Amino acid sequence: MKATILHESRGRIRLRLPLKRMSPAQADLLEAWLRKKPWVLQANVHERTCCLILCYRCSREQMLAELRHFSWKTAECTVSLPTRSSRALNREFEEKLAGKVIGKIASSLFLPAPLRILSVLRHMLPFLRRGALCLRHRQLKVEVLDALSISISVFRGSFATAGAVMFLLEVGELLEEWTRRKSVDDLARCMSLNVDRVWLRTAEGEVLVPISQIRPGDRIVLRSGGIIPADGLVLEGEATVNQASLTGESIPVAKYPGSSVYAGTVVEEGEFILKAGQAFGESRYDQIVHMIEQSEQLKSAAEHKAAGLADKLVPYTFAGSLLIYGLTGNVSRALSVLMVDFSCALKLAMPLAVLSAMREAGQSHITVKGGKFLEAVAAADTIVFDKTGTLTHACPKVKLVIPFGGQDPSEMLRLAACLEEHFPHSMANAVVAEAKRLGLTHEEFHSKVEYLVAHGIASTVNGERVLIGSAHFVFEDEHCQIPEGEQELFRSLPPEYSHLYLAVGGQLAAVICISDPLRDEAGDVLSALRTLGFSQIIMLTGDSRRTARAIASQLGVDSFRAEVLPAGKSQFIAELRKQGHTVLMVGDGVNDSPALSEADVGIAVSDGAAIAREIADITIAADSLWELAELRRISSELMKRIHSNYRFVIGFNGSLIALGVSGILAPAASATLHNLSTLGVSLRSMSSLPSEKSRITGHCRPLRHCVLPGAPGSAPSLPYQTNRKPSC
Repeated sequence: MKATILHESRGRIRLRLPLKRMSPAQADLLEAWLRKKPWVLQANVHERTCCLILCYRCSREQMLAELRHFSWKTAECTVSLPTRSSRALNREFEEKLAGKVIGKIASSLFLPAPLRILSVLRHMLPFLRRGALCLRHRQLKVEVLDALSISISVFRGSFATAGAVMFLLEVGELLEEWTRRKSVDDLARCMSLNVDRVWLRTAEGEVLVPISQIRPGDRIVLRSGGIIPADGLVLEGEATVNQASLTGESIPVAKYPGSSVYAGTVVEEGEFILKAGQAFGESRYDQIVHMIEQSEQLKSAAEHKAAGLADKLVPYTFAGSLLIYGLTGNVSRALSVLMVDFSCALKLAMPLAVLSAMREAGQSHITVKGGKFLEAVAAADTIVFDKTGTLTHACPKVKLVIPFGGQDPSEMLRLAACLEEHFPHSMANAVVAEAKRLGLTHEEFHSKVEYLVAHGIASTVNGERVLIGSAHFVFEDEHCQIPEGEQELFRSLPPEYSHLYLAVGGQLAAVICISDPLRDEAGDVLSALRTLGFSQIIMLTGDSRRTARAIASQLGVDSFRAEVLPAGKSQFIAELRKQGHTVLMVGDGVNDSPALSEADVGIAVSDGAAIAREIADITIAADSLWELAELRRISSELMKRIHSNYRFVIGFNGSLIALGVSGILAPAASATLHNLSTLGVSLRSMSSLPSEKSRITGHCRPLRHCVLPGAPGSAPSLPYQTNRKPSC
């Protein structure tokens, strides 16, 4: 690709592409291709000016070399674009808004009076139709108010007033629809699949291919923990599939040959071959959009309250108008009451505030699946953390191998790696990586391994049963023993490490000590969360009590629970809720899924297990826990804005009615001010929420940023931004 450099500074460059015109699809493709590159910090493509603004972390030479090798054809094969373009949506509504404003100005300046009157009469027909439809269904809603106020204005010959009212109502409806569709589109895109490549079964065997190449009829191999990329049928194999993200079923569903499976659901256990029913993305987006638009889950209690209050106030507006006419006999004063209603602003501003807050959260790499979850986050008083992968980096490393019963530590590590390589979770990866580092090759000399979720692995080697896993699994479930005379060695195991227990023939053979370092920001984040109003911070872990106690003392949590199984985590959350607490649960693994479902709000880390991400109500990026503080800030500021909107709408519109009844304001002025205030409160609801730097600054240290200061579209520097998590 050739381009002209327009401006350049350290780590940032602005380029103009040699295109006469760039389509939204081309802009989406180039932006998606750039954002998949590890050296790109931020990429923004402006299709109208054919410009690219790029912030990068690599050398200038590498960046320019990569751009030179870009081609549209290659990008189409390697990048999966969404089925709907946000750019196309924005362009559609921008053109509609511009056309409406230009049309209004042109008709006011150039049309003669008779034609302006005809235009007003033509425009009022849809408003009359909607009002009549409400009356036909015996509903007294704001549409009836609009139709009646416009009709009275026209009947009195105030065509300019009627035209202004209709113009403002149409602009308000357009802005509402634009924001709603944009917010739903952004939310659906966040909830869409995060799958880049899949294993495709071919005549030559299994081939790893980009998801964009999947076509109807292709055979895809899916194993435990994998996200199903397309709707289809099971051809071979059996598995249990978690469908909670689409159907709401809490129990995984067994799938056999001939069973239907759906895109976005997760294989919990088992393995099967899927025959794709359609290309990737053809149904998933539409399913999610339909779910969001139809589901009450999207609406918070504040939105329901606003909608209910708006409809309840309509009859009082009618009654007030009739009362004023009866007392004064003045049509103008009665019309002033009709021109001002509370329902417009209440119904418009509250949903816009919630959807805009969800969009703002998305810009901070926080995916919120419904407005009511933001409300719950603002009200929460208790937050519960899983340890591994949440408070820690989930990049464990083997530090020690402590043998028992005279075993050789190298042989025990070799044996452990032989079993663990079949189930690549983070601790298993640490064991396999350490064996590889020491050059300990291991052959498949054991029988079939058996994996017990949240417990461990069992197999048979040379006729003896071999176990590796947690203390609960090895000692309580399998009743293994510590070799005689080595109890003191067992009691002195280093408490700062997590422990994997390896048993052979019913006897403890080795303890593998694994270090999983805490996130650098964990302690500061927990302090900030206390400042933001959480009264209880609790840690749950499947690790031993001694390890959990050591971690808890470093973090300063209020309490902790150790050696907890998945069912135990869920039960603990349920008990907290019965005590009257509003509980947030933060986790990342398969084991955390029941607890995430049980909590008032389940929060998953984005690079955690697919099941956890699908079940969770909110997902945060894996880079930093500071997003939890940002989530709490957004939620609290949203509730403040909603309450502020209530006060403004009631106070301002009440004042307009009083001024109209007293004869100070004419109906046209009342209508104009009312509609302008509705647009104003709506635009305010769509604006960014204010920051609360001062509340948590004292608990944070200055940190570097991922986004270059001053980069286009970058957020203001916050005191709790942090570096990316170190790669494992």
